[in-house]
Amino acid sequence: MITGFRLVLAAFVAFVSAASALAEPVDGGHARVELVSEREVATAGETVWLGFSFELDPEWHVYWKNAGDAGIPPKMYWDEETAFSEDSIGEISWPVPHRLPVVEGEIMDYGYDDRVVLPFPVQMPDDAAGTLRLGGTLDYLICKDICIPESVDLEHVIEIGERQVPDERGAGLVADALAKVPAEFSGEANLSQSGEAWTLSLSGGELAGQSGKAVFFPETHDIVHAAPQPGEFGTEGLQIQLTPAEDEMPETLAGVVTVEKGGSEPLAVRVEAAQGEVLPGTSGLSTSGDGAASSEAAGPNIFILLGFALLGGLILNLMPCVLPVLSIKAIGIVQAAASGQRGELRAHGLWYTAGVLIAFGATGLAFIALRAAGQFVSLGFQLQYPSVVAALALVMVLIGLWLLGVFNLGTSMQNVGSGLANRQGSAGAFFTGVLAAVVGAPCVGPFVVGALGAVLDKPAVTVMAVFLMLGFGLALPFLVLSFVPGLHRSLPKPGMWMERLKQAFAFPMFLTAAWLVTVLGNHPAAGATAFGVVILAFGVWLISVAGGKLRLPVLCIGAALSLFAIGWPIITGLQEGPAEGGSKSYASLETEEWSPERVDELLAEGRGVFVDFTASWCATCQVNKRTTLTKPDVLDAMANANVSFLIADFTRPDEDIAAELEKRGSPGVPMYLLYAPGESEPEMLPTLLNPAMMKRKLGAFDTASLDDD
Repeated sequence: MITGFRLVLAAFVAFVSAASALAEPVDGGHARVELVSEREVATAGETVWLGFSFELDPEWHVYWKNAGDAGIPPKMYWDEETAFSEDSIGEISWPVPHRLPVVEGEIMDYGYDDRVVLPFPVQMPDDAAGTLRLGGTLDYLICKDICIPESVDLEHVIEIGERQVPDERGAGLVADALAKVPAEFSGEANLSQSGEAWTLSLSGGELAGQSGKAVFFPETHDIVHAAPQPGEFGTEGLQIQLTPAEDEMPETLAGVVTVEKGGSEPLAVRVEAAQGEVLPGTSGLSTSGDGAASSEAAGPNIFILLGFALLGGLILNLMPCVLPVLSIKAIGIVQAAASGQRGELRAHGLWYTAGVLIAFGATGLAFIALRAAGQFVSLGFQLQYPSVVAALALVMVLIGLWLLGVFNLGTSMQNVGSGLANRQGSAGAFFTGVLAAVVGAPCVGPFVVGALGAVLDKPAVTVMAVFLMLGFGLALPFLVLSFVPGLHRSLPKPGMWMERLKQAFAFPMFLTAAWLVTVLGNHPAAGATAFGVVILAFGVWLISVAGGKLRLPVLCIGAALSLFAIGWPIITGLQEGPAEGGSKSYASLETEEWSPERVDELLAEGRGVFVDFTASWCATCQVNKRTTLTKPDVLDAMANANVSFLIADFTRPDEDIAAELEKRGSPGVPMYLLYAPGESEPEMLPTLLNPAMMKRKLGAFDTASLDDD
C-alpha cells in the first residue's frame, strides 16, 4: 500500500516537474518564446485566453497580421496530440503594431519589437476532465538587418477542475496584451476617391474631438504601405489620405487607425470602411509629421449640426426611455388606420409631431432663457428637479393603468358626438408627442451631444433650430407612416391581439416609473412619490369597482394627494438634493466625491485622477458604469496605475460641476476626465467607454510609473 502511494507521489512530482519545464521560454535564436495561459486550473466549458509570448533581442522584430511590404506573421502548427479541435482554438487578437521602415519611402513593414504577447482564445470542452495538452510548432520570421526564419516547439498543459485558478504571471501578460488590442470603431467609416488618392474618413465614436498624428495600418495590400499618410482632423472625426496600390477601390477597407498624442499609448480602433462620400466634420485641422496642429479647426457648419440633430432624433426612437411611450402611439396609429379614414390617420401624425416639436421648442426656450440668466444648462437639466421626476413617474403609472384596462380615457364623452371624439384622439396624439420628448431627454446619444455641444455659445436662433430638428427626427417615422400613401396598409388589422398587446405595454410603463423613482435615489422626494403612486393606483381602482359612483370625490382626493406628493419636495425645501454620504466601493477601489481642490491635492501627491461626471437620470452614464467603470479589471488597472476615482454627481444642480462642464465645453453628462500623474490638464475621454480603452490608457500610466521607479 505504501509502495503504491510512493509510486503515485513520484509520478505526480515528475508530472509537475515536467509541466514546469515546459513553461520555460524556448530560445529560438533571437527570441525567447513561450506559450502562456491566464489559468492554472480551468473549468469545463469555459473559454481560456492563452498567448504566444515573445522576448526579442534588441533591434530585432517580428510581424503583425499584415507584415507590410516584406515579412511573414507568426503561425502555429498544432500537433496531433493537442487535445483540442481546430474549431475550439480561436484566431489571434493582434495588438496594435508599429511601423517598421525598411527602406525609407520605399519599403514599410508592420510589426513588434522588444516584448509582445499574441493572445488567442481556447474553448474548453464541456466534458473536459483531468489535464488537457496544447502543443505544436510556432514558425515566425524575425528580422534586423537580415531576416531569419525561426521555429520553436511549444507545449502547455491545462488542468481541469471544479473552480478556476488563475496563473498570476500568465494572466497579467494576457490581460496587458488584450488591453492593446484595438477596439471595434463605434462610429462611421467611409472610403472615397479623391483624384488619384483615396480618402479614409471616420466620424464619431472614439475619434470625435481627437487630435494628434493619425496612422492607418491596413489588413490587406490595397494601399502603398510606404507612402505618406497626410491626416486632417475635424470636430467630428478625422480623414487620412492613402495612396492606392490597386486601380479599383475595394468594397471595404479594413485596418487599424491610431492617433498618437505623444507621451502615452496611442488611441487605436479597428475600422471597416465601405465606399461612400467623405463624412462631414472630419476636416479642418491638418497635422504635420510630428502630430502638431498646423491650423485652427473651423467651426461646424449649421447644416452639419442640423443633420446630426436629425440623426440623433431618429435614434431616440430606439432608446429604452422612449419605447414605452411610442407603444401608445403605435396602438393609436393601428386604430386610426383601421378606420379607413386617411384624414384621421394624417391628423394623428400631425398632432403627434406638433406635441414633439412644442416640447422640444419649450426645452430650447428654457435652455436659452437660463443661459441668458447666466446659468449653465446641460442636457436633461429638467430631470435634475425631483418634482419633475416625481410627476413623470405618476404619469407613467397612470398610463400603465389605462393600458391594463383598469379605466378608459374619454368614456364619459362618448355621447357628446363624433367631432369631440376625434378631438379627443388628436389630443391623445399630441400628449403622446409631448411625453415622448420629455422622457427622451436622458437617452440622448453621441450625435445629440455633438450637435448641442457645438451650439452652447451660438445665437438663440441656431439653438432653437437644433432643438426643433432633434424633435423632428423623433417624430419623423410616425409622420411618414401617417402620410405616405398605402404604407399604413402594411399595418396589422385590429383584433383581440391588440388588446393583449396594449395590456403588455403597461409593464414597460411601470418599469419606467420604477426607474424614475430610482432616479430620486435617497432623496426625500422618493418616499413622497411612492406615496403618490399608491394613492393614485388605489383611487383609480376604487373608481373602477364602484361603477363610477365615487368618480368625482375620488378624483378630487386623488388629485389633491398626488399634487401634494409632487409639491412636497418644494414645500419642505428639499430641492437641493440628497444628503452627502460616504465614499462608495466599486469592487477593489474606493471612490471619492469630486471637487477641484481634491483633484489638486491628489495631483500634488503624484497620483493620477479619473473623474466621472455622471447623473442617475443619464442613460449613457449608467451604461458606461455597468459595462466599464465597475469592471474589476478596469478598477484593478486604476489601482495599479495609482489613479484615484472621483465621482461628480450631477443628478441635482451643482454650481461647481456646472462650471467644470462649461469650462471643458461639454453640453452635459457624461463627461470623463483623466489626469496623468503630474499633469494639471486632463485628457477628455469619449462619452462612450469600453474596458480595453480604459486599460490601455491606465496601462500607459502604470508603465510610466514603473519606468520612473
